Amino acid sequence: MYTQTGRMASVKPSGTLRIAEIANKLKAEGRNIISFTVGEPDFNTPRHIIDAAHRAMLDGFTHYTPAAGIPELREAVANKSINENRLPATAANVMVSPTKQAIFSAILANVEGGNEVVISNPAWVSYEPAIAIAGGRAVEVPLTGDDFRMTPESVMEGVTPGTKMIILNSPSNPTGGVARLEDLKGIADIATDHDLLVLSDEIYEKLVFEGEHHSIASLPGMFERTITVNGLSKSYAMTGWRIGWAVAPEVILRDMIRIQEHSLTCCTSFAQKGAVAALTGDQSELRNMVSRFAQRRKLVMDKLSQIDGMHAKPPAGAFYLFPKFDYGMTSRQFTEYLLSEANVAVMPGSAFGSAGEGHVRMSFATSEANIETGFDAVAKAVSRL
Repeated sequence: MYTQTGRMASVKPSGTLRIAEIANKLKAEGRNIISFTVGEPDFNTPRHIIDAAHRAMLDGFTHYTPAAGIPELREAVANKSINENRLPATAANVMVSPTKQAIFSAILANVEGGNEVVISNPAWVSYEPAIAIAGGRAVEVPLTGDDFRMTPESVMEGVTPGTKMIILNSPSNPTGGVARLEDLKGIADIATDHDLLVLSDEIYEKLVFEGEHHSIASLPGMFERTITVNGLSKSYAMTGWRIGWAVAPEVILRDMIRIQEHSLTCCTSFAQKGAVAALTGDQSELRNMVSRFAQRRKLVMDKLSQIDGMHAKPPAGAFYLFPKFDYGMTSRQFTEYLLSEANVAVMPGSAFGSAGEGHVRMSFATSEANIETGFDAVAKAVSRL
């Protein structure tokens, strides 16, 4: 019988998808489960984006594209990066790729055996497995305060002679934290002083409720050592389209494109046409979705204030609440309790790292009705503890 060995033996399945699968299984069994698990907007993709992809299919645009993406999409991403993120980008600095694949390619192309990568704790669940698959080692550094800051001081604690890369994620999954400009400047100084690469995951940049989004690659001297990853899944309700991108210096991007040539080949042709429409077309539905998320953020904070034993500062960005709880159980036990007693699915904070213990992640990318019903059920369930 085959026995798994080597680097894959230590790579755990996605904790977020596992809980979502359990919730879906219970739904299939007839349980009325309200899920706050998966970070997927419940809105439909705006119609003009769908129409652009549909037209492309009818026109026969259903074949391979260049591995790095169609020229007009690379140009649209470069223009967006210049105008919104203040990056000195051209189309030659853009690789079109599903955001998650872009992150994996960035790590695989630059991290080798013995390299260390500094990540936050807690952090998105797929950074550490990607680092392990590449043969590297994740070095976790704690976030600071109830606004979950990744400070230069904490980053410096994780830097050693073996460090190759720092991974940033702002706005953050799972905490909703938004990086302060002064923290980014300090981290940029560390990267420059120690000749480190930075991978900046900015997939939630459109969802900022407090403060302002800043791209670290816009700081002096940082574009040449930063891979900025972004995409359309969260902001344009396009999770199933699998379209995102990486913006980086050509010398770094070249190896990432080579990985894509030998794995994904290219993104779906007609989906790329839809992405062009998303970036260059009407933005009113995007603004409406962001406004709805802001309303839901207020609603989840109002509902949380009515639950004894759970508390959190309002998330500055993204669509996640990361409340702390105090019920004498682990986050996984509490997750199981809520599934059993409240028919509510949440993510255990421990899935995102040891510092997430004592927390749960609750996505408010769902309807106001679900938020009302779900939080009321949680309040009733914890009142019995």
